[in-house]
Amino acid sequence: MKRKYFLVVLFLILAIFLSGCAGGGIITPATEEAKIKSVINEYFLALNDQNWSKAKGYCVYGSDIYYAICQMEDLANTIYSYCSIVTVNAVVKIYDVSIYGNYSQAYCYTTYLITYCGYYESDSGYVYYDLQKVGNSWKLY
Repeated sequence: MKRKYFLVVLFLILAIFLSGCAGGGIITPATEEAKIKSVINEYFLALNDQNWSKAKGYCVYGSDIYYAICQMEDLANTIYSYCSIVTVNAVVKIYDVSIYGNYSQAYCYTTYLITYCGYYESDSGYVYYDLQKVGNSWKLY
């Protein structure tokens, strides 16, 4: 009889220890949300640095936002032929992130200010950014 109790207690202890090991490979939605926010913030930092190739690296190749970066790069290069100093200040505030499997949408408020030769261009407003999971990383598209 003591042996049965001993085995039951041993089994319960083993079950408790093994249940503590679960979840090591599970990615929680909060982790995915943090990755998405990081991609958007890094994208805006690349715009501020005028690092066009890095900004394009955060986008799905051939997407609308990818080509928008190409146009912005061409515009900056054209302005540089007339002005030696061009500044880009791009700011984003992320309000909400929704994840739908391998796709996501982030609701943000963006502000852009581009200055050159005493002139400036500015724009701001609320925008939805669409993202797609490519491999293990998120990209804007």
